[in-house]
Amino acid sequence: MESPSIVDRLLKNMGNMHELGRQRAFELGNPFYAQFAEDGGYWRKEMPNGEKYLVTVEVIMDENDMPVKVIDTVIKKLHD
Repeated sequence: MESPSIVDRLLKNMGNMHELGRQRAFELGNPFYAQFAEDGGYWRKEMPNGEKYLVTVEVIMDENDMPVKVIDTVIKKLHD
């Protein structure tokens, strides 16, 4: 019997997509942004060093409707 492909295994557990995106952002040296219901419509920004912030996010798009820049405004620093 053929073993499932990596894509099939990832799609079976969509809950890990958040963590994969976070890991990849940090590998590139970028912050990771995510929205959680408890944050009241704001975004959470997590830095590779572990610092977390509540922010508003504006995405600047180019003429082809592709994102070119993310501008975030810190609302408050979150403490664990």
